[in-house]
Amino acid sequence: MTDSSTVDAAWEHFQHGADIGIRGIGATPAAAFSMAGLALTAVITRPETVQPRQSLTLACQAPDLDFLFLDWINALVYAMATEGLLFARYEVAIDNGRLQATAWGEPVDRTRHQPAVEVKGATLTALEVRQLADGRWLAQCVVDV
Repeated sequence: MTDSSTVDAAWEHFQHGADIGIRGIGATPAAAFSMAGLALTAVITRPETVQPRQSLTLACQAPDLDFLFLDWINALVYAMATEGLLFARYEVAIDNGRLQATAWGEPVDRTRHQPAVEVKGATLTALEVRQLADGRWLAQCVVDV
């Protein structure tokens, strides 16, 4: 899916055995991480059903972009599980191995959101953050469902 605010940003899923891959694409690593957050939400429910009613601040630190992405996705999974939230929008900033983000969403409403699966965590499988030939950034991994 593409982000309506820019044609350079997108998220998608890719198949991997019994699990599912999430992928974000954006003009910067931060934009790709944000779009991957939407792909994570889309594993569970249709993102357009989630309202950005409350915010949660998240922070991660890692020695490189690959592990920063892994930590980011796991931080989102943890927040979803412990806070009972789904997220509709993400604002991510990355500087020198540090990620600061705000995620907006709402508590899970089983009737409205109809969650399909529970994501258990991000894995090292297909973990990759890199710049594409067209200059955009890709961030992806497989999540355990």
